[in-house]
Amino acid sequence: MKIEHLVWLRNDLRWEDNPALYHASQQGPIAVLLTVTEAQWQEHNESNAKTGLRFGLMQTLCKSLAELGIPVHFITEDKFSSLPTAIHNFCVQHQIQHLWFNEELPINEQKRDQAVHSLLTQNNIACHIEDSDLIVANPVLSQQQTPFKVFTPYFKRWLALLSQQDPTPLPAPLAQSTPLSDVALPAHLNVSYREDLWPADQTIARQRLWQFCHHKERHYNEDRDYPAQPATSTLSPYLALGALGPRQCLEAIHYTCSQEDKSWQDSIWLKELAWRDFYRQLMVHFPALSKGFPFKTETNALIWRHNQAEIDAWQQGQTGFPIVDAAMRQLNQTGWMHNRLRMITASFFCKLMFADWRHGEAYFMNKLIDGEFAANNGGWQWSASTGCDAAPYFRVFNPTRQSETYDKHGDFIRRFVPELARLDNKSIHNPTTQQRQECQYPMPVLDYKPARLAAIAAFDALKGLK
Repeated sequence: MKIEHLVWLRNDLRWEDNPALYHASQQGPIAVLLTVTEAQWQEHNESNAKTGLRFGLMQTLCKSLAELGIPVHFITEDKFSSLPTAIHNFCVQHQIQHLWFNEELPINEQKRDQAVHSLLTQNNIACHIEDSDLIVANPVLSQQQTPFKVFTPYFKRWLALLSQQDPTPLPAPLAQSTPLSDVALPAHLNVSYREDLWPADQTIARQRLWQFCHHKERHYNEDRDYPAQPATSTLSPYLALGALGPRQCLEAIHYTCSQEDKSWQDSIWLKELAWRDFYRQLMVHFPALSKGFPFKTETNALIWRHNQAEIDAWQQGQTGFPIVDAAMRQLNQTGWMHNRLRMITASFFCKLMFADWRHGEAYFMNKLIDGEFAANNGGWQWSASTGCDAAPYFRVFNPTRQSETYDKHGDFIRRFVPELARLDNKSIHNPTTQQRQECQYPMPVLDYKPARLAAIAAFDALKGLK
């Protein structure tokens, strides 16, 4: 069987609802190419947990494709810069005439793909670039054809475009031969992750999607801010590596809402997926975001504090603020953090410690199993009031009030800060000095009120720079 079509999969590790894989399979027999660039992933500060899940998903993908008679090949290089030549040589060696891949939006990935496209087309190998893994893949622009800088008007336009799309997931490619032998992954770093929490299996990811939409989506808006409750989807690691596709998520939302006789446009979880699209498209329209610059240029003038002892305490979950410490320990132990807690810990870091948001962003990326550069950057800039955020800069979360509101009985704190478990439901949010000594729990690393006022004063001083 002569194979002329090669499908290059990256952060789209699935065989269903995959545009490049499906459309290539309609043209004739295909093979799949997976590329391993561990040094590049490390340079991008991706976590060991994410790398471990990526390799696991690659392995299950290989098995599923082998059952369809689709051969899988690997190319291992240190960096993206080596891939154009390596892929060209592979195509020549295997007489490949067409390379298919789904577009990726981060700047380094764009440069990599442009280099591959240029080299291959120069040598008469056609490149077919399919839509990126966004819910709305086309640019979402204003009536003036300019990118939105605030989410709310973006979301309105996003919904309008989405209503014109076909939400039907693309099917998996058909079997093209008898099953093949499994292909072993190339040698790679032995990294572990919480496989008990996120099994490396696309089928399980899809089951969890439907379970969430059937049983939790209707209560998502009311329950999603309470970290002790299992109310969120926890699907973000699968979305980050493309084990779930955008149309699969839409299909589940459409079906669930139709069963409940409500409009799918009103789904709050759908709105969260829109935020993911928003941040990724911002990276395209404003390349400086990929280079460590703030969206609000006047905030370049901020002079951030750098207190290493406070930063160490924050990273280790030893700040003396129980909800912050519980959240950071959840991140360190599982590679994941509840979204409300991401806002609390980031606000604490940027507004109260007044530490440079870029350091917090890097720490999260180095730990998160679901780390996506655009979403992580967007979330941190939102918290630091340096990003495209309509909310006022003087929004500073009070960690104790947040704890009392969203972990009222201290259940989440008790889970991750067990030394405080015996305290009553009121004291656990802000133990007394004596209780801290008895529980061997640290005193607060800062005083909330003066820290808040100092942050507001620093932002006030920027008003003349806009």
